[in-house]
Amino acid sequence: MKLLLKNNRSTLIMQIFCIFLLLSSFISEAQNKSNKSIQAQKEDSFFIIKTVPIPENVSLEVGGMAFLPNDKLAVSTRRGEVWIISNPYMKNGTTPNYKLYAQGLHEILGLNYIKGDLYLTQRAELTRLRDLDNDGEADEYKTVYSWPLSGNYHEYAYGPILDKEGKMVVNLNVAWVDGGVSLSKWHGWMLKITEDGKMEPFVTGLRSPAGLSTNSSGDIFYSENQGDWVGSGSITHAEKGDFMGNTAGLVWAGLPGSPVKLRTADIPDTHEPKYEVAKRVPGLKTPSVWFPHTILGVSTSGILNYDAKASMGPFEGQLFVGDQGQSKIMRVYLEKIKGVYQGVVFPFREGFSSGILRMNWGSDGSMFVGMTSRGWGSTGNMMFGLQQMVWNGKMPFEMQKVEVQSDGFEVSFTQPVDVKTARNPASWNFSTFTYQYHHNYGSPVINQAVRNIKAIEVSPDHLKVRLVLDSMKLGYIHEIRAEGIRSADSAIELLHNYGYYTVNKLPDNDKLLITEQNKVTIPVPMQQHVMADMKMPSKPIAKNTSSQPKEWTTGPDRSFVIGTKPGLKYDIETISVKAGTKIKITFKNNDDMLHNLVITKPGTADQVGLLAANMGLNGERLNYIPKSNDILFHTRILRPKESDTIYFIAPAEAGDYTYVCTFPGHYVLMRGTLRVTR
Repeated sequence: MKLLLKNNRSTLIMQIFCIFLLLSSFISEAQNKSNKSIQAQKEDSFFIIKTVPIPENVSLEVGGMAFLPNDKLAVSTRRGEVWIISNPYMKNGTTPNYKLYAQGLHEILGLNYIKGDLYLTQRAELTRLRDLDNDGEADEYKTVYSWPLSGNYHEYAYGPILDKEGKMVVNLNVAWVDGGVSLSKWHGWMLKITEDGKMEPFVTGLRSPAGLSTNSSGDIFYSENQGDWVGSGSITHAEKGDFMGNTAGLVWAGLPGSPVKLRTADIPDTHEPKYEVAKRVPGLKTPSVWFPHTILGVSTSGILNYDAKASMGPFEGQLFVGDQGQSKIMRVYLEKIKGVYQGVVFPFREGFSSGILRMNWGSDGSMFVGMTSRGWGSTGNMMFGLQQMVWNGKMPFEMQKVEVQSDGFEVSFTQPVDVKTARNPASWNFSTFTYQYHHNYGSPVINQAVRNIKAIEVSPDHLKVRLVLDSMKLGYIHEIRAEGIRSADSAIELLHNYGYYTVNKLPDNDKLLITEQNKVTIPVPMQQHVMADMKMPSKPIAKNTSSQPKEWTTGPDRSFVIGTKPGLKYDIETISVKAGTKIKITFKNNDDMLHNLVITKPGTADQVGLLAANMGLNGERLNYIPKSNDILFHTRILRPKESDTIYFIAPAEAGDYTYVCTFPGHYVLMRGTLRVTR
């Protein structure tokens, strides 16, 4: 009897086990099918990048581009040349032809074809070129308008573009001497210049305004780079008399013709958000769209309006904005609320070969992208380049635009969305943040907060989703994440599932009526990435000993001072020490960008750099030091002219330990070797 019970029990256990295995198999198979049904998209499945070959004897460090009526492409370079490229489209597999049109000019960072002539902006002047004998080379170099120079390396000049009245618009950089300073007349200003050389000061407060464009309404926008008085990159609508925020150019505000009435003493340095300061300082202009630093670029550059000539997906009327440091292009949708421009920026296309400075539309609707890296550095590892981006006609599943509402946002999609995922509050995440307005270089993210969703309504055609939030923050950047959204018919993930909307004004439209059908009744926990951001430790886990250990009674065995060189380089690229050596390293940031020094285990620098690039909004607060056991020692992130000292004992294991700057994008170029021997 006992044996029979035992056998029955064993049989029952075996049957239960078999049923468990069978159920596990079914569950696993269902999960696999579910996972397989969710399709990820890739940028290169829609937007193809083709490289335009450049002759070996041509250093095409692109500063400006303009198409001519005969479909040839004129390209200006930082080396002071203008090249005319025939057949840039490489039709039928044929090679482009390059002809030198002009030379001997000074760092040309803008080029335009206007009324039959080429106009360019070099360091000291706006110049007109003409080929008088039609031999394909410029014979006349005419100064249209010139401005003085101090000789400072940072006095770049950009443009020209044409405004609504046919005037040429140029931007002048401020100099850099331990901070932004206007050493020469009108630097830090946007100027308007007529064909006969009459100049009108238009706006000031510019720092490093590398991009200029008009939108479809003919209004002027310019791009700005992070720096002193500039918390992060941005694009801003320019209107006569605006003060954009950098105080250096105000030194010329008292000159005849200046439309700006502010003076340096009028600008408070209180570390408040810029939007709040602008309430008290009439004329101070806030950005139309902020570009969160390191997430959507580090060196905002050229702006290109999607006009009738273009064919680049369902984004007509939007702006494409390049980034020099991260070699990628963003997409911006703008709207005008109560007379003020604002809007949303999305990622668009990355993977270009060098630092993007200029974009132009070809006659076939493709986009030509001109690039340069020398002295500035970029994630694209080529020193310069020219590439063509072509849309293959396939429709990406994207957030097409975001429009602000009085109580939240309405998100439009390029394809119908799956209603179930769109109505699930867990598919979405909203948060807000801003930057400090102060004389310091850049700004950490401040005043972060999660915005809760109160209601979600999907349009009948499933192309729009209306979202009601618990509150809206004027003057703040609103992060919009849609990681759980899928397309209606084939469960495709969004190509890019996040964007950042800058709210300057709220419309007076009706608020959405919250009903039993659209309201969110269950509080939604914060998305994991937001929770991680909010709870990240204030101190990273890697070693950062900034004072000499007490047990080092005789001091360090070896001391080193490492600085920076132009082009994203350390001035000492190799240090050799013996294992167990007590080391003191002082890192001095001589550059005009943010840098750190991070010592990594052999062969791990790229991995650490990628981790740092993905740290998001809290990267700067954490010195761009990700959680990684591959990091041994590090300095903090340094602003220009700052220094930091660290103490550590050299690893016991011999080998080459790479030290690298983990500021996003810099790790590709900025590195050296700590060589440990026995």
